[in-house]
Amino acid sequence: MSSSLRFEVVGEAFKKKAIEVPAPSERPSEFFAKYVFTRQKMYKYLPADVFKKMCDVMDNGATLDLATADKVAEGMKKWAMELGVTHCTHWFQPLTEGTAEKHDAFLEHDYKGGMVEEFSGKLLVQQEPDASSFPSGGIRSTFEARGYSAWDPASPVFVIGDTLMIPTVFISYTGEALDYKAPLKKALHAVDRAATDVCRYFYPDVKKVISNLGWEQEYFLVDEGLYAARPDLLMTGRTLMGHDSAKNQQMDDHYFGSIPGRVAAFMKDLEIQALELGIPCKTRHNEVAPNQFELAPIYEETNLAIDHNMLLMSVMKKVARKHGFRCLLHEKPFAGINGSGKHNNWSLATDTGILLHGPGKTPMDNLRFVTFIVETLMAVHRHNGLLKASIMSATNAHRLGAHEAPPAIISSFLGKQLSDVLDHLEKSTDDELIDLAGKHGMKLDIPQIPELMIDNTDRNRTSPFAFTGNRFEFRAVGSQANCAASMIVLNAAMAEALIHFKSRVDTLIQAGMDKMKAILKVVRDDIKTCRPIHFDGNGYSEEWKKEAAQRGLDVEASCPLVFDRYLDENSVKMFALTHVFTRPEIEARNEIKWETYTKKVQIEARIFGDMCLNHIIPVATRYQSALVKNVHDLQAIFPAEGTAGQLNAMNISLIKQISEHSSYIAEHVEKLIEARKVANRIKSEREKAIAYHDTVAPMLEDIRRHVDKLELIVDDEIWPLPKYRELLFIR
Repeated sequence: MSSSLRFEVVGEAFKKKAIEVPAPSERPSEFFAKYVFTRQKMYKYLPADVFKKMCDVMDNGATLDLATADKVAEGMKKWAMELGVTHCTHWFQPLTEGTAEKHDAFLEHDYKGGMVEEFSGKLLVQQEPDASSFPSGGIRSTFEARGYSAWDPASPVFVIGDTLMIPTVFISYTGEALDYKAPLKKALHAVDRAATDVCRYFYPDVKKVISNLGWEQEYFLVDEGLYAARPDLLMTGRTLMGHDSAKNQQMDDHYFGSIPGRVAAFMKDLEIQALELGIPCKTRHNEVAPNQFELAPIYEETNLAIDHNMLLMSVMKKVARKHGFRCLLHEKPFAGINGSGKHNNWSLATDTGILLHGPGKTPMDNLRFVTFIVETLMAVHRHNGLLKASIMSATNAHRLGAHEAPPAIISSFLGKQLSDVLDHLEKSTDDELIDLAGKHGMKLDIPQIPELMIDNTDRNRTSPFAFTGNRFEFRAVGSQANCAASMIVLNAAMAEALIHFKSRVDTLIQAGMDKMKAILKVVRDDIKTCRPIHFDGNGYSEEWKKEAAQRGLDVEASCPLVFDRYLDENSVKMFALTHVFTRPEIEARNEIKWETYTKKVQIEARIFGDMCLNHIIPVATRYQSALVKNVHDLQAIFPAEGTAGQLNAMNISLIKQISEHSSYIAEHVEKLIEARKVANRIKSEREKAIAYHDTVAPMLEDIRRHVDKLELIVDDEIWPLPKYRELLFIR
């Protein structure tokens, strides 16, 4: 495809530059959750006694009886039909990393020859989508099709288009979870119970602990026409070949820069739609890499936050196409520049308004704060390999440790002040309580600039799990991942740590020790135990990799092998203690993880081989033939010496380079195909994934180097693919 044709391809996208996003007539606070069945709408559309029951269900986990469900469905249908809704669907999160839905109309026979709109409590509460084609890891055979979806009242229903979307869990006929939401809710219940028990040492009136999550979604935008001209982007979400652009992110001029007009229009449209769906969008900005951006909401309860993130990823893809873009959520769509993550800001809070990971105003508050900090470190220390497994994937593996994201070693950054506090507490022998200074002022010698309030800790961008003042930021999560995978492990691990903490404290109290002394003793012991996970230095350094191994941390980088951590005995015991997973469920999920890894690399290898043989080599050969003809023509007309001779020498050099690169590509693509065939014959999903990781994936990178060299040699007019300089800069 010629350079001029490449730009013609995006002509339609350029025409969309002038898209105007109509400004809503109301303020965002007025149209927020317009399409969500919120409590305010429940109060309006439900009878008073039904509304009260629903509040009990949502707040306290009370059982929803069918009679109440019928009345809820009736009010919900009335509200939805006023918005033009004609269908409903159970919206769930199968083990495909996406969402699923099957739409049913509000229609039933009236037995008088006509139809009537009907939506019962039974349809609201439970449906039976076919489970046979969703990944189950062997829990269900293909011929065993029955699966159930069940409404999650903690996540409000919403409307998209003409459909009422009902968030649900998804389980097999035999009761095993086939989704992310079911085990997530179990993990959140476990951490609620365990954290509440520990909280009552300090605050007896606490009845509930809530896990909060604030995710930050990074993404790329590319012109839709250029995207369509890249088979690799179409099929895999990333560019499998492409030489660096002369200018990419080295000037740091895109980060926090002025947002391009077309992108600003997209962002505004996206935010309006997201806010109407109850997603509390707060922050937007340019990210480090060109064409990379970020959206972040106000934090929410974890279960709801994850639903909102899954919904947002779907909405942003649709809105991007409306504006002539494609939204790329792959963790590493372009080589040589930063990839995309999804930072998970996690904390715990009580129903009385106390943020457990935030320091307080009294020594007692600060002892509580240190207790929860240390037990978080204990959870991360004990299960650092499992936490890495929860965020590892074929796509995220390209990003981790690439000097743009945390390394594939889990450690925790605390900052100097908190580190000093833990060091002092560990070494002290008295029973003094803890005094922590909060934010302090910094006066700047700059006219008209007010005093700054400085946090009690800096940030460390190389840390996968960093404390940032009142929360932990789990920075290793991939941009297209379901946040639930990491939140299941983190909250379950935290629950286990708190259960063990309380057991040891209670044992000391029963032996006659004062409660505060008992808490301090166990905290001191745990500070010593979890010290290996605490690291405030440069996570990118080679020295850290060696030191981490010496500390006993998991340094494995092979994606298929990292998945083994789910089946470690410590992991199995933790999931059993918290009632999150049974061993068969863990084994099934690992089968899915290995199979998914294999399929992703397999698809990349197949499309890469096709592009090499059907796009790159023919074009390189055509250009080489043109050079050969040029050499013959020059030799026939001009003598060998002089300018013509120099030109011929250059042409001959290029001809040789093209031959060498093309021959290497052709030969090694054949080897790549054979390596795939060998791996495909392996029966074990784990061993097959290892074979794809060890033999197939490295061949892609090896061959790519030669393709990228050809890109620099072959005439730009005939190169078949849009180049990085075209993909990465919005015009």
